[in-house]
Amino acid sequence: MIRAAQSISTLVATKVLYSDNREMWRRSFSSSTATPSAILKNKKWDALVIGGGHNGLTAAAYLARGGLSVAVLERRHVIGGAAVTEELIPGFKFSRCSYLQSLLRPSIIKELELSKHGLKLLKRNPSSFTPCLDGRYLLLGSDQEFNHSEISKFSQRDAEAYPRYVTQLESFCKFMDLVLDSPPPESLQHKSSLNEQLKNKIQNSVFWASCLRQASSLGQKDMVDFMDLLLSPASKVLNNWFESDVLKASLATDAVIGSTTSIHTAGSGYVLLHHVMGETDGERGIWSHVEGGMGSISKAIGNAALEAGAHVVTNVEVSQLLIENSSTVRGVILADGTEVHSSNVLSNATPYRTFMELCPDNVLPDDFVRAIKNSDYSSATTKINVAVDRLPQFQSCKLDHPQSGPQHVGTIHIASESMEEIHSAAQDVVNGVPSRRPIMEMTIPSVLDKTISPPGKHVINLFVQYTPYKPVDGDWQDHEYRESFAQKCFTLIDEYAPGFSTSVIGYDMLTPPDLEREIGLKGGNIFHGAMGLDSVFLMRPVKGWSNYKTPLRGLYLCGSGAHPGGGVMGAPGRNAAHLVLQDK
Repeated sequence: MIRAAQSISTLVATKVLYSDNREMWRRSFSSSTATPSAILKNKKWDALVIGGGHNGLTAAAYLARGGLSVAVLERRHVIGGAAVTEELIPGFKFSRCSYLQSLLRPSIIKELELSKHGLKLLKRNPSSFTPCLDGRYLLLGSDQEFNHSEISKFSQRDAEAYPRYVTQLESFCKFMDLVLDSPPPESLQHKSSLNEQLKNKIQNSVFWASCLRQASSLGQKDMVDFMDLLLSPASKVLNNWFESDVLKASLATDAVIGSTTSIHTAGSGYVLLHHVMGETDGERGIWSHVEGGMGSISKAIGNAALEAGAHVVTNVEVSQLLIENSSTVRGVILADGTEVHSSNVLSNATPYRTFMELCPDNVLPDDFVRAIKNSDYSSATTKINVAVDRLPQFQSCKLDHPQSGPQHVGTIHIASESMEEIHSAAQDVVNGVPSRRPIMEMTIPSVLDKTISPPGKHVINLFVQYTPYKPVDGDWQDHEYRESFAQKCFTLIDEYAPGFSTSVIGYDMLTPPDLEREIGLKGGNIFHGAMGLDSVFLMRPVKGWSNYKTPLRGLYLCGSGAHPGGGVMGAPGRNAAHLVLQDK
């Protein structure tokens, strides 16, 4: 049993890290004592942004820097969306959904001067720890000699192959930089002038020419390997490189994170690549904690937006889009009935929320509506945020460190000793039940970040797979069912770190329905929609509408449901804002 543990996932009114979010609002509207709704409706804005997640804030910052009057409308009491920090237990500040940083585009960090606005990244080294029940363990980091020594414990052949594997993935990531930072080369969707048509053809030609130059620099062999990675199951990719189960499983978790798929699913190799595309301070593939939690990213971007002149309003929910002549956006209607006018609306909500819930009936083409409805929003992800009174002690890694050691710094892979173990966990969700032995990524940010927990105590993030949206053997709204699953996770950790369960002070659990209800993620999908090869690049969110524009003039997507997809990247917000400024 968990000593003094309490589940707080049903709490809505929580104390939050953003105690200064009210100050941000005051800075936006300091000259008036009127309500936010009244102030919003008394002006026609150049642009409105639905949702104050990191992508929405990024879009607002670039639009305001471009000279537009911008208002961000956030439904919750705190900005950040899924990149948010909340103090759910007194003294413990949790990165409630997203929990690590690497994918945020370097261009955004530089252009918005996020370091000046308080962003501080805490590098992790080692970056990965996989404990084994047989008493062994695998640590991986940025030092090649260290990695060679660690992998050699399992396979000398793999130790020699690993640097080549990393080098190849890094070369593929360089190829992807152009794709991530550019709008897809989409055809014009609306009637346009000859000048617009010519401009579009030139832009698309420049994009494809750049891709060809990048491809030629890779060479034919690497391009064939690149295509093999994109199209293959992650298991095939990793089996071709390595022989050690522990190494393959440690790497394979990146291929299934946030999805319902198995490592044997074709195309999961792309998801593997997606999660190594990022960097920290110029170092490829390095994931970091953020001082103050992931909400500090949103806070820094929000401050950059405010400095540029944007207005950020919380506790304001958009209920519907204002549409003129069934084809053009003219603003939004808030939940209290207030109309807020603008000729440009950018939605950071999911595609489903944007088009199926905010758009009036009969204003979108039937084929577009079908495509949005039939998109994959499924999820099998649960996030458990845990407050503990001591660090877990892994029996396989008894290093001489009285407090935190290298095993506590990086991502700790629980129940991930073989790829078949991961596949078996995925098969459970196919059968409609939570995994019997859930795959867990454990991180302990308080080891590096002393601002988020009381002295001697720690914050632990558990990213758990696989959990169905609607389990056939119970209901996530049933307290006993929820508690049973949390206990299962803690008991599984006990197998690797005896006594973990007794260290738990309290926890917060977000299952797929919770993520949908509280954060606005359709189906609980952390990427705003699956990241399969049928739903990325020119196919995201749907075929024919990949360049942030929509069938309604003046309405743009700027969230993770648009290219280049999910993760705390900021790229959809930046790219969409540049398009709006270009269209002005």
